[in-house]
Amino acid sequence: MKLFSRFLTEAESSKVADQARKLNLKSDGHGGWYDSRGEFVAKTEGGKLKFYNQRQRAGQDPPQKRGGQQAQAAPQGKGGAAQLPRERKPKADANKSDLDRTLDTLTVVFGRFNPPTAGHEKLLKAAEKAAAGGDLKIYPSRTVEPKKNPIDPDMKVSYMRKMFPQFEDEIINDPEMRSIFNVLIAADEEGYKSINIVVGADRLGEFESLATKYNGSEYFDFPDGIRTISAGPREDDAEGVEGISSSKLRKAVVDDDFKAFKKGLPKSINDGDAQALFDAVRTGMNVKKVGKKEAKELWQIAPRLDQKTLREKYVTKKIFRINDIVENLNTGMVGEIIRRGTNYLICVTKENVMFKSWIKDLSEETKVIPASKTGIYGVPAKKREVGTPSHRKYAQSMVAGQEEIKNFNIKEFINKYRKK
Repeated sequence: MKLFSRFLTEAESSKVADQARKLNLKSDGHGGWYDSRGEFVAKTEGGKLKFYNQRQRAGQDPPQKRGGQQAQAAPQGKGGAAQLPRERKPKADANKSDLDRTLDTLTVVFGRFNPPTAGHEKLLKAAEKAAAGGDLKIYPSRTVEPKKNPIDPDMKVSYMRKMFPQFEDEIINDPEMRSIFNVLIAADEEGYKSINIVVGADRLGEFESLATKYNGSEYFDFPDGIRTISAGPREDDAEGVEGISSSKLRKAVVDDDFKAFKKGLPKSINDGDAQALFDAVRTGMNVKKVGKKEAKELWQIAPRLDQKTLREKYVTKKIFRINDIVENLNTGMVGEIIRRGTNYLICVTKENVMFKSWIKDLSEETKVIPASKTGIYGVPAKKREVGTPSHRKYAQSMVAGQEEIKNFNIKEFINKYRKK
C-alpha cells in the first residue's frame, strides 16, 4: 500500500512538472530545470519551482538600486516630489518566451491583514495563480493604531506565516514598504518590467487608478504595464469565505465573541493560537468591557459595518476636514485632504502624488510606537510620559484592582509614608 506521505510527494512533483511543461522547461533529473537554450533557470524546492532570473542568478550578488548606494539626492520637483533622472525602459520583445515574461513580472499583494482571516487565504491563492511560477511578494501594511489596526506588523507577519505556511517565504516584513507606492518604486529599482497587483474585487478600481496613473512617471516605469487582478468578490452579507473580513473579526473581539472570531480564521489554526490572536487584538484595541458603549463606536473600528454613522460624522464635519492628514487603509497612502466629495476625499501626499479614497477606507493618521518595541499596544506615547498624571493613570490601569482609584493626591501619598 502506498504511504500517504509518498502520495503527497508525488502530487507535488506532478504539479511542478506541469508548471515546468507550460514554460517549456526540461528536467535534469535532479531537481534542476533548463530552458530551450540549455540555460539553468530553476530548481525544485519545497514542492515549488524556484527561479533564478536575470536580476539574481545563482551565485550572483542581489540587484543594486538605480544609481547605486552613493547616488546623490535627487532634485526636488513641484510640491517637493523627487525628480529621479531616468531613461525610459524599452518595451519587451514581442518574440519573448513565456518563461522570460514570467521572470520579468512581479506579482504583489499589499493589504492590512489586521487581523489575518480565512478570506485572505483566498487572496493569496489567487496571487499564486497569477504569478504562474514567477516572483510573488506579499506585503502587510505597517500602520498601528487601536481602532482599525490593533496588531503591529511583526505580529501580523508571525501569524500570517503560521496561517499560510505555503506562503511563508513570500510574506515580506519590510519597514520601508509602507504603501503600494513604495512597493512599486522598489520593484522598478529591481528591474521588473511588468507588475501584477492582486486585490479584492471591491478595491480593484482604486489600485488600478493609482498604479496606471503614475506608471511611466518619475516614480516608476514598467514598460510591459501594470495589471490589477481581482481575487474574487467580497460581500459583508455573504455566506462562506466571501463574507469573512477583518472588520467582522474586530467586531467579534469588541463583542467578546470568540466563537465568531474563530469561525473567520483558517481551519488549520488550533484553538490555542486562535485564542492568542483574539487576546492580542483585544489588547491592541484597548477593549476593557463590552456592551452598548462599544457598539456605538462600530463606525470607528469597522466603518464598513456602520456606514450610516460614519457618513453622519462626515457630513457634520466632525471627521476628515480640509487639511487633515489621513491614510488610505487599503493602499497605505498618506496625504493631506484638499477636497471633500459626497462620500469620498481627494488627497495629496508630501511627494505631490494625488489619490482619491472613499471615506470608509480612510483613517486619520495616528503615530503610535510599534508594540514590538514597547510591549504596549494601542497607548499613545504622550499618555506614557513618566511623571505625568496620564502615566500614573495608565500604570494604575495595568494593575488589578487599581482601575477605580480616583482623586489620587501624590503629596498626601508621599507625606503618609514619609519617614518620621
